[in-house]
Amino acid sequence: MTKHDPNLNADMLSLLEAQRSHFLTSGAPSLNERIDRINRLIDLIADNQDALCDAVSADFGNRSRAETLIADIGGTLTELKHAKSHLAQWMKPTKAKVDFPLNIFGGKARIEYQPLGVIGIVSPWNFPIYLAIGPMGEAFAAGNSVMLKPSEFTPNTSALMKQLIEEKFSANEAAVITGGVETGVNFTKLPFDHMLFTGATSIGKHILHAAADNLVPVTLELGGKSPAIVTNNADMDVATSRITAGKLFNAGQVCLAPDYALVPRAKVGDFVNQVKTKMAAAYPTLQGNQDYTHIVSDRQHDRLKALVQQARDSGAEVIEVNPANESFDGSNEKVMPPTIIVDPSPDLDVMTDEIFGPILPVIPYDTVEQAITFVNARPRPLALYVFSKDAGEQDKVLSNTTSGGACINDTIMHSTQQSLPFGGVGPSGMGAYHGHHGFKLFSHEKSVYKQINMDGPFKPLRAPFGEKFKKAVAPMLKK
Repeated sequence: MTKHDPNLNADMLSLLEAQRSHFLTSGAPSLNERIDRINRLIDLIADNQDALCDAVSADFGNRSRAETLIADIGGTLTELKHAKSHLAQWMKPTKAKVDFPLNIFGGKARIEYQPLGVIGIVSPWNFPIYLAIGPMGEAFAAGNSVMLKPSEFTPNTSALMKQLIEEKFSANEAAVITGGVETGVNFTKLPFDHMLFTGATSIGKHILHAAADNLVPVTLELGGKSPAIVTNNADMDVATSRITAGKLFNAGQVCLAPDYALVPRAKVGDFVNQVKTKMAAAYPTLQGNQDYTHIVSDRQHDRLKALVQQARDSGAEVIEVNPANESFDGSNEKVMPPTIIVDPSPDLDVMTDEIFGPILPVIPYDTVEQAITFVNARPRPLALYVFSKDAGEQDKVLSNTTSGGACINDTIMHSTQQSLPFGGVGPSGMGAYHGHHGFKLFSHEKSVYKQINMDGPFKPLRAPFGEKFKKAVAPMLKK
């Protein structure tokens, strides 16, 4: 019997042990059982779209319904349907090559994909449905059961997901644990077979420490300051349109949002003017605008305002895009106007901390090499965006920088492709999922080797070792 830390939360541990016991007793779920679980998740999302949109909006104060539909509802359904349609192929064992000389004696090798067991998922508040149910679907596809800890900063959404999941699934299949920081800390100490955490880099460090005591493998989906490099060869209209769209989606509360833009010095004025124009066209008013998402909490709102004020106090040029000249003094709406900060000092908080809001620093540079050096002097980001019409220049930027993912002449869209792994590198994360990559992440790739019964060829390789042994191993010892 496994001995556990007596300080672990007894109720959570009981749920985990019940799931693990059911898994060990029942064996790996069949293809049909896995598809049934995915279908129930699809029904859960598709049949409750209005209630889920309302819950997310209530948590934010206002969350653009269109953004919830495209990201949390549509994005989740796309991921689930992709897994469902490809699952039969993913589950098939993969043939593996057998090396000489065992191949000539009939040896065969394959890789089988086994469920890990119980997957712990800690999901964030910025896309509270997509980043909870999406990975859950991929864990189900791999044949696992799931325990989910959704964010306490979106309590309405978390409570609704808990209700809906408990209606659709037995506790042996899925369990949802809601609660605050202490609950989250206790959750991460559980002896899962794998844990996925999506959130801040600072919290990711604590997750790793908690998991280490139980040797729980961890996938960290973090964030960081994802740069957008605009070159002299960029289509400025395309660059400003797509950087603006990426920065203002969900009011910038996106781990993949372009955090800052590097722009050729001679083109900074044109870039800023175009971004201002496009920001204003997208959101001609801010207060009461149902399309403009609020900042999720007063704490986050105050943090963003402090970033802007520090930049203003330092003498940086701060441009607030407020087309209707609305006043936000005394407003109880957590509205953060789109804000451009031109050439801020590198030591300002807005240039050292992940922004996670609708603030765009614009950094002038003189050569592409200088822009690359600027990026490489900082922690490796979750994404990098390069805007250029020159293929050689695109390759130069991508081959000389390291990031979790990248887009050429766009932002964020690489994460929507189920064929691409999604994940960070270094401080922006470890491990990757989405599509087949998620199935493999939550599976154990078991190596299987099968040999024929004929034993003669192998006798020289066993004691007592003599001349036949030397002859058999001689080819292996050559350069």
